[in-house]
Amino acid sequence: MTISDAMPQLWASRLLFAAVRPDAAAPLGLPDLENSIEFRLGPEHTSVQSMRRARGFVAKVLPALLAGAPNANVVGEATLAVLTELVDITARHRASIDLSGRVSYDGEHVLLAVGEMDQTLPDPEEEPGLFIVHRLVDDIGQYRGDDDGYATWVSIPVRPKAR
Repeated sequence: MTISDAMPQLWASRLLFAAVRPDAAAPLGLPDLENSIEFRLGPEHTSVQSMRRARGFVAKVLPALLAGAPNANVVGEATLAVLTELVDITARHRASIDLSGRVSYDGEHVLLAVGEMDQTLPDPEEEPGLFIVHRLVDDIGQYRGDDDGYATWVSIPVRPKAR
């Protein structure tokens, strides 16, 4: 299943409407926004295609998700950079048929989860993109997913980390 198969056509347009007019109500007949978005990519996508599709989808709806957040542009760029790396690694070490992801915002952090990998997260020396991930997040971990693979989660702070 691809992103376009998993999401109703009006779902993304509802989020885009909220990003443009955050003070307005959702269009008639559409439910209010939630604080998370999900995606799923099928096995027909290479890791490069998976990165592009996930990043493109999340980039379209992220402004609505982060509407009103301090540093929304900076947090959005950090989220897209981390997402790209985690989707790449997960797609190359896929444990299940579909690669899934979820991006949530709780007012203090963006929580990003991508799964499922057939192994634990490698060291940054093996996957240099993880150096970027570790620099941008304040916490990272893994848990066992539904198909016995590993889902990776990260927490991206909305306010900059103290140095």
